[in-house]
Amino acid sequence: MPLDCPGIVIVQHMPEVFTRSFANRLNEICRIAVKEAADGDSVLKGQALIAPGNKHMLLKRSGARYYVEVKDGPLVNRHRPSVDVLFRSTATYAGKNAVGIIMTGMGDDGARGLLEMKEAGARTIAQDEYSCIVFGMPKEAIKMGAADKVVSLEKIAQTSLMMA
Repeated sequence: MPLDCPGIVIVQHMPEVFTRSFANRLNEICRIAVKEAADGDSVLKGQALIAPGNKHMLLKRSGARYYVEVKDGPLVNRHRPSVDVLFRSTATYAGKNAVGIIMTGMGDDGARGLLEMKEAGARTIAQDEYSCIVFGMPKEAIKMGAADKVVSLEKIAQTSLMMA
């Protein structure tokens, strides 16, 4: 992603002991800044925030400022963090100002939230079957009509920037 890309918020199904190391490693190899999210972090241009393992991350808004709330809570779709929790809050607080992307993963976490984002005016992308390691999450989103575009892994960044 280019240094001037819109702010990015990510839920990755990983245990809490791995998300900080994952974010730190991505920060070393990416042009943009990447960090494990902390409660109250602003969503900034050229930065990606990764939900801490075992915590839900929600997008919130105060005026023109988008920020994240990191909190405990029950498992959602057998996960904490849950993609649906992030996507539903994004639908509520960002709506048409957001682009939602669902990528490879098992189960259906994120499919309903992506549909809520689309219904709120966001543009939505699902990873195609061919480039997925596990096609579960994107498949469910596509089945329910949540994806505006279905693209390969290699085209997700470019497509999301064109849709932003």
